Amino acid sequence: MLFPSLFAAIGSCFAQFILAMLICLASTLPVSALQLNGANLLAGEAVEGGVIIAAVPAGAQVTLDDMSVATDADGRFMIGFHRDSPDIMILRVTGADGVTQQTTLGARQRLYDIQRIDGLKSAYVSPPDDVLARIAADADDVKRARTRHDAGGQAGDFLRGFDMPVTGRITGIYGSQRILNGAPRAPHYGIDIAAAKGTPVLAPAGGRVTLVKDLYFSGWTVLITHGFGLNAAFLHMDSVSVASGDVVRRGTQIGTVGSTGRSTGPHLDWRLDWQGRRLDAALVRQQIAVSRISG
Repeated sequence: MLFPSLFAAIGSCFAQFILAMLICLASTLPVSALQLNGANLLAGEAVEGGVIIAAVPAGAQVTLDDMSVATDADGRFMIGFHRDSPDIMILRVTGADGVTQQTTLGARQRLYDIQRIDGLKSAYVSPPDDVLARIAADADDVKRARTRHDAGGQAGDFLRGFDMPVTGRITGIYGSQRILNGAPRAPHYGIDIAAAKGTPVLAPAGGRVTLVKDLYFSGWTVLITHGFGLNAAFLHMDSVSVASGDVVRRGTQIGTVGSTGRSTGPHLDWRLDWQGRRLDAALVRQQIAVSRISG
């Protein structure tokens, strides 16, 4: 009777092993496609720092909670999720017949790194009183620039995918809690790409320049609107080669890599923003690259 018992034990262990492997595999697979009521999901996932891109039938209107969401001629629209997105948001699609369908959206939470950066000038960690007015003015300028959504005929070019604005080593990622000179500060909302000073920075997709300014914290900064409420920011540049109002195409040089503002070395900080929600440029680039968007 020993052998049947032994075989049973082995069979039980094998079954547990297979079950464990299946659980492990399932944890690495992408989350199943989100089902939207009244809209067709084209790309993305409801996850912090990510986006969903979807399409509605002609004549339909889209709202997120109490905010109207713009659609293009093909009914496509975008929704972005902040690092600390609200637990629940309501997406409503009202068809041309007046019938409204809704979907409850909850962004999947992510785990974030802690990044310690030392050697910064103290004035960039705890700014003196005489620069506080400049910092406030900088914030107002950026806020106004992000309300401009005319992409000069380039709206939606990013749906073909984002190119990298510069090639280099990734030294900072989205969402990291920043400890600056030992003092906790706000999370980092961009991806840092280290490259030699003077390396060309190229527009990763077409759009219109909405701001060019030397900002206190981010140095020489360029903002571009890509349409759909999506804005990009390029920080710490050494020089800029565009002006506010310029329409740029994918691959247009907008400046060069530098180390201006609060920086410890030459790099580009690339950021994305949707309607005030800070997005993860690396994640959004990946989501669009594997999407089903056409046209």
